[in-house]
Amino acid sequence: MKTDILISTDDWENRVAILEEGALAEIYFEREEKVIGSIYKGRVENVLPGMGACFVNIGLGRNAFLYVDDIRRDPINIGEEEMTERRRGHTVGELLKVGDEILVQVVKEPRGLKGARVSTNISLPGRYLVLMPTGRYSGVSSRIEDEKERDRLKHIMRRLRPEGMATIVRTAAAGVSEAELLADIGVQVRLWHTILESYRRASAPALLHKDLNLVFKAVRDFLTSDVESVTIDSKEQYEEIRSTMSLFGP
Repeated sequence: MKTDILISTDDWENRVAILEEGALAEIYFEREEKVIGSIYKGRVENVLPGMGACFVNIGLGRNAFLYVDDIRRDPINIGEEEMTERRRGHTVGELLKVGDEILVQVVKEPRGLKGARVSTNISLPGRYLVLMPTGRYSGVSSRIEDEKERDRLKHIMRRLRPEGMATIVRTAAAGVSEAELLADIGVQVRLWHTILESYRRASAPALLHKDLNLVFKAVRDFLTSDVESVTIDSKEQYEEIRSTMSLFGP
C-alpha cells in the first residue's frame, strides 16, 4: 500500500498526517512540550509513609510524585549492601529516605498544581520493541494475533534479549527480520548506557534524556519500506531528522 507522511511544525504545534493511497488514514497533534517519557536524576525531598509515596525534585516547577508501587526494589543509585537491607521492607519509608538520589522517568504529565508522576521502572521505546533495562518480564504485543508469528518473535527474543533486561515486542515487529530486531535492541541498549553515564556524572536534579517529540516519533514508528515520501515544512526539523535517522534502525 502506498503510504505518505506529511509533517508540519510551527511555534505552537506539531502535526503529522499519514496518507494511505492518497487518503487520510491517521492524524496526530502535539500542542505543547511534553515531559512524559523523559528521564531525570532526582533527589527525594519528602517521604510520606501514610500515602505510600514520596516527593522527588527533578528540576521542574513542582516536585514529582513517586508511588511505592512505582519503586524498584533495588534503585540504581543506592549501594548494593544498603539496598539489600532495605529490600526486606515494602513501605516507601523502608525503600527510600530523604536525600536519596534516584533515576526516574516521567509517566504522567504535571497538571495544574500537581507535579509530574514518576517511576523508577524505566522504559525505552524503539521502532520494534520497548526495552525495560530494569524490568523482569518480557512479552509480545497482544495486537500480534497470529500464533506462529508470536512464537517466532518469542524464540528470537529469547536469544537476543540482553541479560538482566526485559523487552516488549511492539506490533510493528510483525514480519521483521532478526537482524532488524537486533539493530533496534542495539540502539536502545546504547541509549541506556549513555543515560547511566550521564547519571553518574550529573548532580541532582538533572535531565538525563528528553523523550522524542511527535515529529521524531512519527519517523521512528512510521517510516518503513512502504513509505513513498515524507514531506516536512520545516528546514530545521528536516536537517535534524536527517542527522538522527541512523538512531531508528535500518
